[in-house]
Amino acid sequence: GRAIIYFPVFNYSYEKLSHTYELLQHPRTMLSLGDGGAHCGYICDASLPTFMLTHWTRDRTRGEKLPLELIVKRQTSATAAIYGLQDRGLIKPGYIADFNLIDYDNLSLTPPHFISDLPAGGRRIVQEASGYLATIKSGHTIFENGQATGAMPGKLIRGPQRV
Repeated sequence: GRAIIYFPVFNYSYEKLSHTYELLQHPRTMLSLGDGGAHCGYICDASLPTFMLTHWTRDRTRGEKLPLELIVKRQTSATAAIYGLQDRGLIKPGYIADFNLIDYDNLSLTPPHFISDLPAGGRRIVQEASGYLATIKSGHTIFENGQATGAMPGKLIRGPQRV
């Protein structure tokens, strides 16, 4: 089949996210981090940043929503600060110009599905998002309307980065 069984182990106790709401407001909670595909055949955490924006700030109906500006700050400057990336996370002179241009009202996730595009036919779970109008990396547009532009201005960074 093509369907995926959703088996939540954590964060959905009693079929609600009330305890997660409290946790997400704590200043030491890091939001929307992923494992970079280490478990690509078992989980797909690439959707977490989009889910944070859609569910917690816009679509939540059972309980209070979180302020959009809080989630954006926690996913950008707060994350950069905790990892010592002092030249990113803000739109400010001298900083790396990385950001997403988002159509917030139309931001959404597709259902997860499997694709087999890894070496030796290995499979992974993917989940696409729509509503991202552009992704800018170091001042260069690398995605526009969900399509890669071919620009690849990124580089590997190791350890804290200074402004």
